Amino acid sequence: MAEKQVSKKTLRKSFNNWFFWNGCSQQAESMLGMAFGQAMAPVIEELYETKEDRAAALQRHITLFNTESQVGSIVNGICIGMEEQLANGTGSAEMISETKVALIGPTSAIGDSLWVATIIPLLLTVCIAIASSLTSAPWVGAVVYMLVYPIGTYFLSWYLFKLGYKAGLEGISRFMASGKLDKLMNTATILGLIVVGGLTASFVTCTLNIDIKAMQQVFNSETGEYVQQLVSVFNLDNLLNSVFPKIVPLGLTLVVYRLYAKKHWSPIAIMGLILVLAAALTAIGYIPNVGAFA
Repeated sequence: MAEKQVSKKTLRKSFNNWFFWNGCSQQAESMLGMAFGQAMAPVIEELYETKEDRAAALQRHITLFNTESQVGSIVNGICIGMEEQLANGTGSAEMISETKVALIGPTSAIGDSLWVATIIPLLLTVCIAIASSLTSAPWVGAVVYMLVYPIGTYFLSWYLFKLGYKAGLEGISRFMASGKLDKLMNTATILGLIVVGGLTASFVTCTLNIDIKAMQQVFNSETGEYVQQLVSVFNLDNLLNSVFPKIVPLGLTLVVYRLYAKKHWSPIAIMGLILVLAAALTAIGYIPNVGAFA
């Protein structure tokens, strides 16, 4: 009896099912479980002949599953390889289910750090810079993002999908045990922090601009006389930036992060707080001899 093997056409169909529809069935009971089962359906249809075997295979793939979808495609590839082995008489259904559950944590952590927190912000930074520099055609930045993001995401996911299928569980386990995973995570974390820092310095603008003025005699070179004129005697922004450039935008970013991540404020509440602060600083501008936005 010839050994059963998933065809290239079925592999591509399974991947496309996952890539384009992984979020369409997300719900509280099984998260991405139904989408994972839908992605495995063409493989199961090709590997198993009886209705009972197909039903059992689908049943084990619609259980609870959740991950970062792009990097998580490696789990699909691994499971396809294991289903292939099971169809040929090796392995077990329990091992496939246990493998899926065991890979939820690592693929979610790597995916969130590498893709969500690093690659996407980096791409956004480049595209925003393109849009800012091309004043006559700022839409180019948006077009670049709309093209690079889906195409890049597709090829990255497809590569990881094939890697999981070819390397199998043993290959991925050796990779994780080698320590390369920790290096990858540390690298992604450092790169992500650099990107976020660059975004803060480049695109977050916040100036207190409290400028206290006083009447002083100033020499007028045109008339050759001293005249009374309002002169700045204290500028808060100049003082702060001389000690730590961009310290106000950095402080605002850290406050927003703490309110959102640690205090669990909603985005609406944070925006409301920023509006209140902006109104208060603007009101300072009406105080005599103090120009909040002079």
